[in-house]
Amino acid sequence: MEYIDVKEASELWNLSERRITALCRNGRIPEAKKSGNQWLIPSNAKKPLDGRTKEAEQEAATAFNPSDAGLSVIRKFEETYKKSPAHTAFTPYRICPLGAHSDHQLGKITGFAIDKGIHIAYGPKMNGVVEIASMQFPKRAQWHVSSTPEQKENDWADHLRGATIALNNRYPLRVGLCAIINGELPIGGLSSSAAVIITFLSALCKLNNIKLTEREMIKISKEAENKYVGVSCGKLDQSCEVYCRKDNLLYMDLADDSFENIPTNPNMKPYEFAIFFSGLERSLAGSKFNMRVDECRSAAYALKAFSGMEYGKFEETNLRDVPYEVYLEYKDRIPESWRKRAEHWYSEFRRVQEGAEAWRNGDIEKFGQLVFESGRSSICNYETGSPELKKLYEIMTETDGIYGGRFSGAGFKGCCMALIDPDKEEEILRNVEAEYTKAFPNLKEKYSAHICHSANGVKL
Repeated sequence: MEYIDVKEASELWNLSERRITALCRNGRIPEAKKSGNQWLIPSNAKKPLDGRTKEAEQEAATAFNPSDAGLSVIRKFEETYKKSPAHTAFTPYRICPLGAHSDHQLGKITGFAIDKGIHIAYGPKMNGVVEIASMQFPKRAQWHVSSTPEQKENDWADHLRGATIALNNRYPLRVGLCAIINGELPIGGLSSSAAVIITFLSALCKLNNIKLTEREMIKISKEAENKYVGVSCGKLDQSCEVYCRKDNLLYMDLADDSFENIPTNPNMKPYEFAIFFSGLERSLAGSKFNMRVDECRSAAYALKAFSGMEYGKFEETNLRDVPYEVYLEYKDRIPESWRKRAEHWYSEFRRVQEGAEAWRNGDIEKFGQLVFESGRSSICNYETGSPELKKLYEIMTETDGIYGGRFSGAGFKGCCMALIDPDKEEEILRNVEAEYTKAFPNLKEKYSAHICHSANGVKL
């Protein structure tokens, strides 16, 4: 096959060299490959359609370009069950640059769905049995749709048992499934549990002819984690995985569930996402996550008591009920740990609002600065972050080409996310790995970095 370089493609297609490079990096030019620092493009490649046109949307909707993880889950199903799966489904992971630790207090959030996530290959079991295996964990799990164990079994499938119960309480289930599930990135900080639940629910609904609304999917997924698994999470993860749209920033108010997808400003500098996996996995149910949620609620109760405020308009007392002026007046009368949690929440609320405006204006430097500030507040005020993640955060702040970054998820283990300049991708990856593995040589074999791009939320 003959190839041309980026400059030749630019002249041929009347597109800038920067645009051609971005199209190669995003997989929009089939069979384009990188040789050293240079992209090579098949000489017979067609000019990619403008992603904003209806023709491009139709092309994207009909294209089938499964990832390695998507193909491997199909092969594993065929190997296990000696037949092809009846269906497959995919749910993207999410990243939350601003709005961390605030959804359970009905704050505002921002988020992206990314082009990596959870894949499932499945078929029906008419006897109502659920039989599912994960390619990340040992031991196949099994239960019946109408008699799911009421107590969790403390394994990876608890999220799915909880989801089965929550769905069955609303829509009686008859058909079970046999399935293989697989994730594309290491576990920790990318909403993997929420993505697994939504992927599984999509499969159960398909086989039982149930059509959930977006709000139902979010509510059922959250209920599975809250009531069955025992994690006091809000609905940030599920909302991002359902509502996000490619090349848009999700801006959502969790007090009333209103949201907006803010398009990437055409004048914004190019960006992509880097995910730096620390090498440590984490479980929120066994971390200090629930304690932090309780501390936020305790701060809200105390501030209301000191100020003589009424109970509030929400079902549970939370910081969204308490005006910032009340916090400022009475913050010195509450325990330091409660004050710090509240300080993070109020400052994060402001950062989300400022970040949405910066994104709207195409100011990625300002947006990135706010993301770094959010990360610092998570360390100092929310007092979360393992030594490994704190080190990754510090490395990111000192690395040229990273607009902004922070822990992805609760920050007890897992990974960090960053918005980066694509032109400096190689230097960034090289520098972060070198500095991190120098600090934690025992994690050299487990550390990994991944480049991702924005994606659409799950299609219900």
